[in-house]
Amino acid sequence: MSCNKKSLLFSNKVVVILAFLLCLVHSSESLRPLFACNPANGLTRTLRFCRVNVPIHVRVQDLIGRLTLQEKIRLLVNNAAAVPRLGIGGYEWWSEALHGVSDVGPGAKFGGAFPGATSFPQVITTAASFNQSLWEEIGRVVSDEARAMYNGGVAGLTYWSPNVNILRDPRWGRGQETPGEDPVVAGKYAASYVRGLQGNGAGNRLKVAACCKHYTAYDLDNWNGVDRFHFNAKVSKQDLEDTYNVPFKSCVYEGKVASVMCSYNQVNGKPTCADENLLKNTIRGQWRLNGYIVSDCDSVDVFFNQQHYTTTPEEAAAASIKAGLDLDCGPFLAIFTEGAVKKGLLTENDINLALANTITVQMRLGMFDGNLGPYANLGPRDVCTPAHKHLALEAAHQGIVLLKNSGRSLPLSPRRHRTVAVIGPNSDVTETMIGNYAGKACSYTTPLQGISRYARTLHQAGCAGVACRGHQGFGAAEAAAREADATVLVMGLDQSIEAETRDRTGLLLPGYQQELVTRVAQVSKGPVILVLMSGGPIDVSFAKNNPRVSAIIWAGYPGQAGGAAIANIIFGAANPGGKLPMTWYPQDYVAKVPMTIMAMRAYGNYPGRTYRFYKGPVVFPFGFGLSYTTFTHSLAQSPLAQLSVSSYKLNSAIFNSSSNSIKVSHANCGTLPKMPLHVEVSNTGEFDGTHTVFVFAEPPKNGIKGLGVNKQLIAFEKVHVTAGAKRTVQVDVDACKHLGVVDEYGRRRIPMGEHKLHIGDLKHTILVQPQL
Repeated sequence: MSCNKKSLLFSNKVVVILAFLLCLVHSSESLRPLFACNPANGLTRTLRFCRVNVPIHVRVQDLIGRLTLQEKIRLLVNNAAAVPRLGIGGYEWWSEALHGVSDVGPGAKFGGAFPGATSFPQVITTAASFNQSLWEEIGRVVSDEARAMYNGGVAGLTYWSPNVNILRDPRWGRGQETPGEDPVVAGKYAASYVRGLQGNGAGNRLKVAACCKHYTAYDLDNWNGVDRFHFNAKVSKQDLEDTYNVPFKSCVYEGKVASVMCSYNQVNGKPTCADENLLKNTIRGQWRLNGYIVSDCDSVDVFFNQQHYTTTPEEAAAASIKAGLDLDCGPFLAIFTEGAVKKGLLTENDINLALANTITVQMRLGMFDGNLGPYANLGPRDVCTPAHKHLALEAAHQGIVLLKNSGRSLPLSPRRHRTVAVIGPNSDVTETMIGNYAGKACSYTTPLQGISRYARTLHQAGCAGVACRGHQGFGAAEAAAREADATVLVMGLDQSIEAETRDRTGLLLPGYQQELVTRVAQVSKGPVILVLMSGGPIDVSFAKNNPRVSAIIWAGYPGQAGGAAIANIIFGAANPGGKLPMTWYPQDYVAKVPMTIMAMRAYGNYPGRTYRFYKGPVVFPFGFGLSYTTFTHSLAQSPLAQLSVSSYKLNSAIFNSSSNSIKVSHANCGTLPKMPLHVEVSNTGEFDGTHTVFVFAEPPKNGIKGLGVNKQLIAFEKVHVTAGAKRTVQVDVDACKHLGVVDEYGRRRIPMGEHKLHIGDLKHTILVQPQL
């Protein structure tokens, strides 16, 4: 979640103190305060909303009907107040679990029986695995630990994660939190992680409640004097439909997420948290959200006090609730909603509708079922388990990307490379490896510690931090490189360079890092491996083109086991299989592209954004990543080469002859056959390895105005292939889902003509034509 925390401090302190006092009342076996409907709670156990055999919607209405207006209003904010007369304790909605249970939000606290939780790689690194089953498994483990902490009285059950915004601009400080630049990947990540967090959905129940954020077109924090609290994102219907909203739609449709968070910024002049079309009409109306909509922290306060969207605070409260907002992170609605009702701006029924959405989620979580449920026995022994730690290591292995490997200099040999110089400001870091929105890690293995398991190390930081403002340590670093059999430089960024509220101004390594790399590489007697920690891309053209730099590895922020994973890859215990989830641009790209321009497509001197629309030079392209082995593709069977698309009626409103296309909404999608692609992947090298099969679609260049798409990823599959073996991957191409494009009015159309499918070096053409 994002936070403007000042106004929350007092109220959150009160909640923490009350929770602490309540915890003291209960035994150490069950530290969680008794909530409503606990068998020991004589106040409520006989009331209808406590009867587990009654349908949830009936229980919800029964509870709402027992509340006074003032009690209802105090339930509209994240630190919801207790209702003692009904036995309902206070509840803190704000917890975070971006890549592990976090204490960034006030809902979770570490200490005592829960000193930490498993800290997985930052999302951008995990996304580089392109492994949907891994994403879901991480979510499952995180929710196990979240439930265990909830049972221990130190965490909630509502987690405002994941962040599924598109990494539109390489300078965005929060790009590290996202699954990258591609909307399909972001959507698949969202659905997978949410399924892992929320459980299998049996009986409409939730393990924990996830939240997809920040809706929508939110990807600027603080750049060149423009901040997220005042930014008006001017977005076309076309870009909203085929880029910015895609992950959120997938989150709701495929992931069945329990919550969506609206963002700070305005979209086309309206605050997202007060936009009825975005909230009530789209999320809840078109997408059928089964859950609640929450504001980013203090968003309602922001659009009143900073954006001056309404004249009075009561109007702001009314505007947000009427637009579809159910819960306010912050005190604003608790303070001004009653006044809005008294002024006739809101009705009590408007409040009832919002509460129905939030209380339903609490019911689905089992919070009104006493101590019943399948997760009641999870406790401290289920946090930071050996299996969870191993998964964190495996996730780092899968997400690390090999960008350069000249002369097969990697992997190193422990026999030949007995002494390794480990150099750089990120060579022995801990917290840097877990990025932002992280908790307290179970333990850390730094790069230096990981490499020390394979070789004798000579360690020199070279720079005092990633800012690297001086040369003082260069001499010692060069001396170590001269003595060692190999040199590993661990460089890059950290939260002082890229973070929430902190966007970058450029793409180069900070300070004198580039000079340190160049000088050390020049004097090293053995191979030189450059390891980069960062969330956003870095222009390392100098190293890519320097023959003295043997290999380049991007580790992102690889989590608590990051150092072990880096070392395992460097020495060949693990074979890298990660692929870049974002384009790495040259430095001069940002000089041409203000962060404030939201357009995805190129026009005039504006070069466009992401691999889908940008046509200029790159340092490394989206989807790039090397392996210690080699893979080839072939089509195992002859796929369909022609497809006829019928519609309800081929008239001008449905078949547009000028653009030679059919609206997806009018196509007979249910009758169209799936087009299976059987891709045979051969491992032609000497190492077992994992490979990502990407399937891109390139639409025909017909008359659809403003299309501008180079190609679009439609499917990806991760496959493990042993050396010398073959595996067949089947991808089913759906014409309506995969071959459609979005026109300038935000409408999806299927262009007629030749659609080219790209699978590695393979190309297959499908001729799509109207059925007359």
